[in-house]
Amino acid sequence: MVTEHQMSRYNRPIMREEQMIYDHLLHWIEQESPTEMIARFQTLFINGVGYPDHEISQALKKIVGSDLATEDFRYILNRCCHILINRWQTRPQSQLAIPQLVKLFETPPQAFGISATHSHSVKRLHSLTSQFTETEQYLTLRRLAQVLTEAAESQGNRSLGTLIRRYPYLYEHCLLSDESTHEQQVTVQKIQLIRQKQFEIDLSQYVTYQVRRSHSTQCPNPANPQRIIVPVTNPTLLSEQDLSQALRHYVGKVEGSRTHKDIALNFMTHVGASPSIRSFKDDLYQYITASVDPAYGNRKFNNQLYYYLQGVLPDSSHQRLNDFWLIRICNHLLNFLVADKPQSPNHFMFIDLITNLGPIATIAILLKIVLICRKVRPCLERRLSILFSHYEMSTREAVEWLVQALETLNVALTTNFGSMNLALIH
Repeated sequence: MVTEHQMSRYNRPIMREEQMIYDHLLHWIEQESPTEMIARFQTLFINGVGYPDHEISQALKKIVGSDLATEDFRYILNRCCHILINRWQTRPQSQLAIPQLVKLFETPPQAFGISATHSHSVKRLHSLTSQFTETEQYLTLRRLAQVLTEAAESQGNRSLGTLIRRYPYLYEHCLLSDESTHEQQVTVQKIQLIRQKQFEIDLSQYVTYQVRRSHSTQCPNPANPQRIIVPVTNPTLLSEQDLSQALRHYVGKVEGSRTHKDIALNFMTHVGASPSIRSFKDDLYQYITASVDPAYGNRKFNNQLYYYLQGVLPDSSHQRLNDFWLIRICNHLLNFLVADKPQSPNHFMFIDLITNLGPIATIAILLKIVLICRKVRPCLERRLSILFSHYEMSTREAVEWLVQALETLNVALTTNFGSMNLALIH
C-alpha cells in the first residue's frame, strides 16, 4: 500500500523537502477547518508569497528550483491536493471543500510586492502551477470536483463533462490515473459505491411510484378517493417512455419467455465445456445477431461482425475455450462495437448502431456480452470512458446520442448487476 509517507509510486525517492511539505499538510489538515486549509493551500501553492511558515516556503522554493521540477512538480502538487481530499472525503460535512480546492487553480495568483530575491522562484511556481492544469492529474481532480458538486448539472456550463456525477461506472476510469495512489483509489471506490447505491434507490422508488400511479388509475378505490401518491422524479435523463421501455427490455422477456439473463445462461450451456475457439466464435456470432434487427443486420452489420470475429485470434482457432480466451474474445468484440484506443478512438460502429437501432437495442448487445463474461464489464466501462473523455468538452446537445447511451447503460447495469428488487418491473 502506498501512503503519503512512503516511496513515491513514480519510482523515485521522495526529497526531504517534499516529505516536509507532506507532513506539514498532514499535521494542519487535522487542526484546521476546510476554509482555513484552502486559504493555507492558496497562499503556499497559488500565490507563492506570504506563507507564515518560513521553513516550508523555503522547502517549496527548493523543489521549484530543482532540475526535475518540470517533470516531478505535477506529481508533488497532485499528492498535496489528495492529502486534503482524502481527509475531507471521510467527513461528509467537509466534502464540498473539494470542489473549492480544485477551483483554486482557476484563480489568478496574488503575489504583489515580490522582492527581487523571490521574484524568480515565485514566477517559476506560477508557471509550474499553470502547467499542472494541463495534466491528466488535474483533469481527474476536476472530474472529481464535478462528481461532488451537486449543482454542476444545472449551472451554465452545458458540457458533457458536467454529467460525470451521473455515471458511477465511469469513476474508476475517469477519476483515477496511472499515478493514483492507493488512498485515491479507495476514495473513488467509496464515492462510486455511494453513488451506485443511491441510483438504485432512486430508480427503485421511481418504479414503485409508477406502478402505484398506474394501479390507482386502472383500479380506483371508491372508499378512499382522496389518496395522494407523492410523485417521484425520474432519476435519469431519459424520457419516461424511454426509461419504461429500457426497464422492460433489460429485465422483462425479450425472446418468448426468456430474459437477457436466461438467454445468456442458455447460450453458455449450449456452448458446452471447452469448445474450440473457432466453434465458439461461430456460436457467438449467432448469439449477437439474434438480437439485431434483420433490416439493419442484413444490410451490412452481420457481415462486418462475422469477418471481424474470424480475424480475432486466428492462430488459436483450434485451442479449447477457457476463461482466458473468453475474456480476450469478448474484449476484442467490445473494441469493434464501441471504441478501441484512447487517442482518436475509432467508434464509427457504435454511432452507427445507435443511429440505426437506438440506444436501448445497442446497449442490449453490449449487455449480452457482459452477461456471458462478467469479467469484461470493466472493459466495457473503460470503452465508454474513452468516449466520455473524447467528447468531454462538447455540449450535451452536440452529443445527445452519447448522453442517451450513457443513461441507458446505467439502467442496464443497475438492473442486471445491482441489488434492486425487480419484482415490480416484472
